[in-house]
Amino acid sequence: MKVHTTNYENTFIEVADDCPAAGGEVPPIKGDAKTVAAIEYEMISKNPYKFTSDDVLFQVFAERKDLTESELEEARKQFFSKGQACMRASPLTKRYGWGVHNDQEGKIALYACDSPEYKKFTSGDMKTVKAMKSKR
Repeated sequence: MKVHTTNYENTFIEVADDCPAAGGEVPPIKGDAKTVAAIEYEMISKNPYKFTSDDVLFQVFAERKDLTESELEEARKQFFSKGQACMRASPLTKRYGWGVHNDQEGKIALYACDSPEYKKFTSGDMKTVKAMKSKR
């Protein structure tokens, strides 16, 4: 079975050209269920450079599907047996003003689009890719 990945290495994902946020915004929590953006934000902001993009995206899937510990390993294999949208399609990069830095091991951290670090990543030698636009 082919295994797909969403991980980048030594790459910075810039916010989408049509992102409405002027800086990094904390995604709101709506009702009881956490949104995709809220789960991603909490996981990455509390643990910079601890998780890969694959770890975060699968965790969102697992939380939203209420998977048990015993189901995780098989579910992860199934999840990555087909291609998944990467962090370029995340609401954090498209709507909430967060850039995502992927280090040499593919571990990720968030940087607000109005921060000095964000400007450093986008003006240096780092490979950058844009987040996907919300509108075509």
